[in-house]
Amino acid sequence: MSEQKRRGIYLLPNLLTTAGLFSGFFAVVSSMNGRFEAAAVAIFIAMIFDGLDGRVARMTNTQSAFGAEYDSMADMVSFGMAPALIAYNWGLSDLGKIGWLAAFIYVAGAALRLARFNTQLGTADKRYFQGLASPAAAALVAGLVWVGVEYNVQGSDIGIVVAILTGLSGLLMVSNFKYNSFKELNLHGKVPFVALLVILLIFVVVATEPALVLFIAFALYALAGPVNTFRSVDKVRLEHVLGDPEEEDADFGREETKDKASDAVNQEVK
Repeated sequence: MSEQKRRGIYLLPNLLTTAGLFSGFFAVVSSMNGRFEAAAVAIFIAMIFDGLDGRVARMTNTQSAFGAEYDSMADMVSFGMAPALIAYNWGLSDLGKIGWLAAFIYVAGAALRLARFNTQLGTADKRYFQGLASPAAAALVAGLVWVGVEYNVQGSDIGIVVAILTGLSGLLMVSNFKYNSFKELNLHGKVPFVALLVILLIFVVVATEPALVLFIAFALYALAGPVNTFRSVDKVRLEHVLGDPEEEDADFGREETKDKASDAVNQEVK
């Protein structure tokens, strides 16, 4: 008789997920109290925890279906609701309907992005993200708020800019633009000594003006998706920008079937 499995959840990865969830909640509360710099910084801290929980789970072999679902719920708070509310409280509230609609476009985009990501876990190319990842979109919105506070810019003075950036970030999340995921990087292998110096230099540059440097970095990353997509195709079509991912998966499946059939024929000829 097999021993009954012990019920429960893995503590360490879910503890990191909870820390990210707390950071997102803290960001919302801080923005409601007018502490927008603390709110923006909390979003970036949530990004750190979000990057750690999955990696720790893989390193310690503690992945679970519960952990994956919990991570998605936490991401929706930290990278969906929190950035939209921060942007609304800082620069969108004076725009009326336009302001809350821009914030809602972002929230809806984050929800759709996370749902699509969860349904494509087993089939998606791990080298790329389809659409702008929600943490990167959150960093773009929170980075704008952080820069504005750092340079004493009132959000209401640039409300239209905040609305455009917030809404555009939401649309980029549900787009078909391909973004590098950097998951193919080998962190276990050896690197030249100069690589350590480059990393040190990056930390120094970020430390000099963290708000501005981080915002520019994530803005360039957000632009990289459309640029890479348009450069990789001869003729831009609607499905390269927006479309049904299920249709693309079906086309990919048909192409893969053709390739396997062709390989089988070649093997018989040989």
